[in-house]
Amino acid sequence: MMRTLFPNLEREDALETVLEVPVPEEMFVSNHKQKSWRNIMSWGVIKRPHVENPGAREMEIQLLLGVVAAPLIPVPIRCDRTITDHQMKGCPIESSMAKYIVQQYIAAAGGEHALNSINSMYAMGKVKMTASEFVSGQDNSSLNNSNNKIKNLKNMKGELGGFVLWQKKPDLWSFELMVSGYKISAGSDGKVAWRQTPWHHSHASRGPPRPLRRSLQGLDPRSTANLFSNSICIGEKNINNEDCFVLKIEADSSSLKARSSNSVEIIRHTVWGCFSQKTGLLVQLEDSHLLRINDVFWETTMDSYIKDYKTINGVNIAHSGRTSVCLIRMGENSDSHSKTRMEEIWDVEEMDFNVKGLSTDCFLPPGDLEDEECGVIINGDVMKNRGLRFKILDNYSRILDNYSRICAGKSGIRVVAIDEDNLELFGIDEEL
Repeated sequence: MMRTLFPNLEREDALETVLEVPVPEEMFVSNHKQKSWRNIMSWGVIKRPHVENPGAREMEIQLLLGVVAAPLIPVPIRCDRTITDHQMKGCPIESSMAKYIVQQYIAAAGGEHALNSINSMYAMGKVKMTASEFVSGQDNSSLNNSNNKIKNLKNMKGELGGFVLWQKKPDLWSFELMVSGYKISAGSDGKVAWRQTPWHHSHASRGPPRPLRRSLQGLDPRSTANLFSNSICIGEKNINNEDCFVLKIEADSSSLKARSSNSVEIIRHTVWGCFSQKTGLLVQLEDSHLLRINDVFWETTMDSYIKDYKTINGVNIAHSGRTSVCLIRMGENSDSHSKTRMEEIWDVEEMDFNVKGLSTDCFLPPGDLEDEECGVIINGDVMKNRGLRFKILDNYSRILDNYSRICAGKSGIRVVAIDEDNLELFGIDEEL
């Protein structure tokens, strides 16, 4: 269950306040109502200021939000066509098989008519995030060697939070997630995708706007079908004793180039979708991308298991799942290698389609939005502000440096949230 209203703690007969982001019921650790709400207010209602020297827990939360909270799908999804507008004739056998599997998925999700009739969507749910392990390479050992220094970071309770997601045709979306008092916002107005966190200003993603990965974790069957319409079938896989077809799609060179820059090269970004042979539904979504910054490589792999499908207005929607993340840094030598594991468990509490009154104004980007060069976008023009860039770099590098030293127990190994937009914004410095 989720709490959406905040009571007036001074007057019982006063009106309650609507929370920006719903609060999970589990946050109420005390049986005393007043004390419970004051605990929530201490982190959730009053916006936390920027912390100059955060502790290990705060740095762990920032790492989790930077990597897990709002990643994007590698390629834009065309929403200007019906989901069955996919020709099979003349396609290679791998592509034809994939298109057939997508057609089966459309039928299992609710059918062409039901999916095409969705103009907007709202979802609310809760999450539990955990940074589970940090591994640092030493001497000439590899990350899989038993001589490595392994630090178990797992907090059994995890970090609890709630999220709200809004979508509207053709490609508008807005997402807010709050975990332990730290709020991240992201969205797209169809022209630019952006992100905003407590520790730096709003900034735009490079390249054309792309959909939120979370939407394709069983929440948006239409976009899922359109994404995999150009995929290929690479075989079969057994997941939890269930036979599945595996579809694969890779970002093309033009898309990778649009997201790259002088300091960051996106080498590859691949997505795999596993569709049940029994139900036709998506049960696993995996993606992996590899970046190069100077002579250092970063690889991020996200693996989501999707379950608990329920029918809403004739459409099958996944209501829970688990996402595991593995973040690997490969430096010039094995001593600079590192691997971090994270996990998120999520549940959808409420969801509805065709929300009345949801206008395009609800998806406008923040007023302080900065582009990838750290300028401010004003009326479509970019106003440069490079001084801010180095201020952000200094604050963020200190946070990452301290967090890595706490995790690894040694200096010189540093963890970076490996979203290329963050890396671009913070200016990749080899000293990070």
